Amino acid sequence: MNPAGGRAAEPDGLDAGRVVQVLTTRRAGPGRRGSGYRVSGHAVLTAAHVVSDAVSVRLRFFTEDGGTTELSGEPVWADAAMDIAVLRIAREASAGGPGAAEVPPVRFAGITRPVECEALGFPRFRLRLGNASTDHDDPTWYRDSHHARGTTTPLSYLRAGSLEISVEPPEYDPEPGRSPWEGMSGAAVWSGGYVIGVVSEHHRFDGLGRFAASQVKRWYRLAPDRISALSDLIGLPADADRLTQLPLLSPPRPEAPGPDDAPEVQESAGKLAREVYEQWRREGRWQPVGDPSPLAVRFGCTERNVFDHWANIRRAPFGTVAEPLPLDGRLDRIVEVYESIPSRRLVVLGEAGSGKTVLTLRFVLDRLRARAAGDRVPVVFGLGSWDPVTTSLDDWLCGQLVRDYPFLDAPAGQRGNLAGLLLDEDKILPVLDGFDEIAGGLHGAALRALNRTTMPLLLTTRPAEYSRAVEDNGVLTEAAVIELADLTVDDYADYLHRGSRPVRDGGEDSTAWKPVLARLREEPDSAGAANLVKVFATPLMVALARTVYRGTPGHQPSDLLDVEKFASPEALQEHLLAAFIPAVYDPTPTGRGTGRRRRHPERAQRWLGYLAAHLHELDTRDLAWWELGTTMRLSSRMLVVGFLAALAFGVTTGIGNLPVDLLATEHGLGFALGRGLTVGLLHGLLAGLVFGFVYGFVSGGAPREPSRVRLQIFGGTRQTRAKFLPRSLLGLGFGLLFALALVLMDRCLVAPLGFDDGLDGGLLGAILFPLELGLGVGLVLGIMAWLEAPIEIGSAVSASELLSTNRKNVLFHMFVWMLVIGLPAGLGFGLLSDPVGVLMPGPVRGLLAGLVFGIEAAFGGGLGYGLSFTAWGQWVALSRIWLPLTGRLPWAVIAFLDDAHRRGVLRQAGAVYQFRHARLQDHLTQVSQPHHAFRPSGSPGRADPDRPGNRPRPEGRLDSGNTRHSRPDGTCSGTTHGGANWLPGAGRESRG
Repeated sequence: MNPAGGRAAEPDGLDAGRVVQVLTTRRAGPGRRGSGYRVSGHAVLTAAHVVSDAVSVRLRFFTEDGGTTELSGEPVWADAAMDIAVLRIAREASAGGPGAAEVPPVRFAGITRPVECEALGFPRFRLRLGNASTDHDDPTWYRDSHHARGTTTPLSYLRAGSLEISVEPPEYDPEPGRSPWEGMSGAAVWSGGYVIGVVSEHHRFDGLGRFAASQVKRWYRLAPDRISALSDLIGLPADADRLTQLPLLSPPRPEAPGPDDAPEVQESAGKLAREVYEQWRREGRWQPVGDPSPLAVRFGCTERNVFDHWANIRRAPFGTVAEPLPLDGRLDRIVEVYESIPSRRLVVLGEAGSGKTVLTLRFVLDRLRARAAGDRVPVVFGLGSWDPVTTSLDDWLCGQLVRDYPFLDAPAGQRGNLAGLLLDEDKILPVLDGFDEIAGGLHGAALRALNRTTMPLLLTTRPAEYSRAVEDNGVLTEAAVIELADLTVDDYADYLHRGSRPVRDGGEDSTAWKPVLARLREEPDSAGAANLVKVFATPLMVALARTVYRGTPGHQPSDLLDVEKFASPEALQEHLLAAFIPAVYDPTPTGRGTGRRRRHPERAQRWLGYLAAHLHELDTRDLAWWELGTTMRLSSRMLVVGFLAALAFGVTTGIGNLPVDLLATEHGLGFALGRGLTVGLLHGLLAGLVFGFVYGFVSGGAPREPSRVRLQIFGGTRQTRAKFLPRSLLGLGFGLLFALALVLMDRCLVAPLGFDDGLDGGLLGAILFPLELGLGVGLVLGIMAWLEAPIEIGSAVSASELLSTNRKNVLFHMFVWMLVIGLPAGLGFGLLSDPVGVLMPGPVRGLLAGLVFGIEAAFGGGLGYGLSFTAWGQWVALSRIWLPLTGRLPWAVIAFLDDAHRRGVLRQAGAVYQFRHARLQDHLTQVSQPHHAFRPSGSPGRADPDRPGNRPRPEGRLDSGNTRHSRPDGTCSGTTHGGANWLPGAGRESRG
């Protein structure tokens, strides 16, 4: 039977399924009865006098049906002065009981003022006659439970150091010589979800409504080795400074919407909250650390000297004593802990892969679920792209908001845009992820910039970088600091068991992980176990191991203990990273209609390796579709864009000349084909040269940013319409020059080759054609500027949707080119009174001319403009054609990225993708570099000898990697969320 009864344990308070009645037998005299509480999978906390001189101990638990079951136990730690003891449930007795990971840890606290409290035990006055007894049989008695509720104060029993528990007294005292509370000793005393003591004794002189308890705070008077042993057994904080103090500060009420909140502020803040929630809710579905059971990621107040005075953190009045805040907890308490900090400024320390990303995700989702109208909206910002020397914090936050949520780029009067308005109105709660990812040498500047503001925030970082910054520049003012704890075997045992294929031997459920976990518990210092314990200290590696060994043929978790295969923790890490991609891209069919395309692991790894190397070359963690291919030389990109522009313009011009020369002249088919081929080649060459050089000039080496506007007839703003005249003049000049070049080419090259069709219009045509084309191009660009409008609030922000918006803009651009150039040409040729060849005046001639000129304009001018000036055109040229053609990416790139996202390889952060594990990105980079040669792309970058990637790993800690990716000109290269450090020695040269 299951002693815990299968109940859903309450990690934040008293759970009846873990209450124990302790029954002992002694060498001399009658046995004793007491109470206790199961504080871990195999440990029960009780009073020392209950088990003193015990020959045997039985532990009686409640079962689901209200019955009881007994397990044997043995004392393993006791202290008579404190009157507390720890009993271990015998392993053979608990074999059928719940695993250790199913018993959440208990939280302990001290009290500084009177608080309410409760205890559940088995006092003597609850003695009852069993239902099975009769008048003719010996009576059977049992003690039922009693839930004592009352108050306690730290000011009574000061000399004894005990807690005085005041409760409602029992109404009947059958034996004045014995205490009715007999048997209550050992019961845990709870307050606010914390254990604050253990019931120890009842003084008759105090009356029946009071008894004493050994208080947790006093246990720290024990010798260091004794308190250390007790801490290991029951999860007590190692020192008194880390002990939570009750009562907790009541968090302030949620801020109500201000009476002066403009409607656009309320609407945009509400829309942003919904977008952020949906974004991270979708990401949470693909987080492997929470399926099917979550990893027990824990945190507590750091022991490092890196935080402000408690008086400043609590914003206490001058002259008052400020006690430390209770900051210990698990992921499900992160919002509660954050809101208990009056300054609302919290720093989260954690080594790479320790769970910082999962913590930020949980924080954002839980905060948004409880958000009231007018509250700040938590938004995750990756600090790796911030250069605090060149860009202020507000400007950088504003730019990141616009990148990931394009509707916030809409104008907002004198405030600039909606992103700036929300920042000015204090509607954004920055969740700053990756302080350590800021470029080396800039941590101090970043910390000083953060100290110039008192805005609420949550900041995550690795401890080493933050400690150095604090040592040189002082603490982050008013900020509390917590640190993520290493995982223990009990933390991940259930996670690994429930995520792997069950093995039933003799009716008992087991998994392939059982012998491995048993080895980690029983022989943690053996060579193979010690390596694995060190690797499994972080959720990242535990999640990878569960994925790799989830019933995959040929993979057994016991192999991880083989020191001949894996001589070091680093070798284990590399093995898990190398096996991850083949595991998630299992080529075995998954069934009909699953919607997931089968991809061979080797091809998927090759494509992912290119993406990782691409990000490595750009020095970023953000995989933006508009940056794919930009690691090529600028000259190579100019050639690709120029070739496609030449192909589009040349083919349409050559084909368009065929019907014109066949119908408008007396030349035959041979002449039409020869002229079409000649004109197509020469005009295409000119277009390729022009648009290729224009692309290089406009790009300047940096990738084209996607357009965050939509096109519509009504809805433009004053700012967008102000671009009408400049764009029109630009188009006029460009069109004039391009048309003159075409005229010169036709007169100087085409005609001498014998392909003059006599339709050039002579001198008048040489004058009118440039004017007509210049005015047409100017009108096209002006119209497009007039039709631009900011992306509306209802629009989504995913990478595929932003790509779709840009594609629609280019296609509409081509349509406008067709109308503006083709319509006047059709009207002009249709209304001319003179015949042109065999074509007589009329609608047929006009339609033919309009189609020819319109199609040439759409594909020659419109598509050339899209290739040269837009991110979508660059995407088509490089990512949809060139990279798949050379085998570096699949043809359906976005489908591949979405599929990798669903498989848990990538995650989506606003408009960009990221590798879910930055260490995986580094591993793929390392293994793919022999296959992918990269040359300087001309994109900005800088060499930094002190950057995180070139620093050695901290001794004693496995590195999972982090990066930074800011640029010297202050531009932002994207958002990161968590991750891993660049591999040692993987420095990169500055790109020029």
